[in-house]
Amino acid sequence: MSVPHGTGEPLDDIVDFLEPFIGPLIERINVEEFTTVEFIEAMQLDEPTRQAYEAAVRHWPERDEFRAKMVIHGQAIPLLLRQSGLVDWAGFAHGEPDQYAIPAWWRKRGSQS
Repeated sequence: MSVPHGTGEPLDDIVDFLEPFIGPLIERINVEEFTTVEFIEAMQLDEPTRQAYEAAVRHWPERDEFRAKMVIHGQAIPLLLRQSGLVDWAGFAHGEPDQYAIPAWWRKRGSQS
């Protein structure tokens, strides 16, 4: 699996590529709130989504896995979660470890939490 080169902007290509995997995964998550880190962990449990995540990491042009994951964890995934229309940002997840970005809490829409 590989990320197609679309706009020429690597972040846009990654976002476009990962977008079809995000909504279905959110819908399968059985908690009302989750962190960015927990969402990325859930991505690893679904084989097609795991493969897409790994392809996105490989697509980053700097060929530096750490930096690629910084962009994916800190920019692409939060953008995709916001754009999904299924969750709302619920604040920073202080104390939640993520070596790549500052994680956030996400609340499923319609939740009273």
